[in-house]
Amino acid sequence: MFTDSHCHLSFPELRAQLPDILAAMQAAEVDRALCICTTLEEFDDVHSLALEHPHLWCTAGVHPDNEGVQEPSLEDLLQRAALPRVVGIGETGLDYYRLNGRSLADMAWQRERYRVHIEAARQTDLPLVIHTRSASDDTLSILREAGGFASAGEGGWPQARGVFHCFTETEAVARAALDLDFYISFSGIITFRSAADLRDLLRWVPLERMLIETDSPYLAPVPHRGKTNSPAYVPFVARQIAEVKGLPVEAVAQATSANFDQLFTRVTPFQPQVINELI
Repeated sequence: MFTDSHCHLSFPELRAQLPDILAAMQAAEVDRALCICTTLEEFDDVHSLALEHPHLWCTAGVHPDNEGVQEPSLEDLLQRAALPRVVGIGETGLDYYRLNGRSLADMAWQRERYRVHIEAARQTDLPLVIHTRSASDDTLSILREAGGFASAGEGGWPQARGVFHCFTETEAVARAALDLDFYISFSGIITFRSAADLRDLLRWVPLERMLIETDSPYLAPVPHRGKTNSPAYVPFVARQIAEVKGLPVEAVAQATSANFDQLFTRVTPFQPQVINELI
């Protein structure tokens, strides 16, 4: 019933207990999960999870905050995107939270990495998984600049599309993302007592433009906050959305799973009941 649109099952704290996690997912009715790649060095592990388990898929990309790792070229991303069960590009974007004494000008390497991912997404027509932290203005401006249609001489590749994952930004950023036809994904943060503003924001985000995620092993939702997160906890995110919007949790589960299919078109389609019967 539920789909976790963003998790890190290749990370050691989860990979070591994978059989238990998969069993917990089944018990919680979490039918599918997208395993997110954060470095090229990690890709083979992430990809193997998707190849070995029919309800897991993966992405190809390098997280904006990862330094001292192999820098992805366009060809690196295109080659990996062509492999079976790779359904998206990322996670990518910009993260200025830890400048460590550097200026924004010093972060040009992040912006160039982001542009490479956008171009890979356009050439493959795969969705971007976007991470943005303390960098929303640049994240949006580069997406607008680099994500549009190419001229005929450049190949005419599709416009970039995707999802702003683990959304914690302002209403203005949310509206800009929606205007670009991106989806917005909410994590366990929406269950935190301190997240009242975020719950107010999700109240008006259209259900048909919404995904749910855990970002596990991080950000476990209440009542598991402070523990290692798992895709089995994504129903708590759906329940919080259902409470805020005054909907049955089944409606949120089915809508967000259908949205996942609409965005990640290489995924085997989910077969929901008629959502309107529940809303």
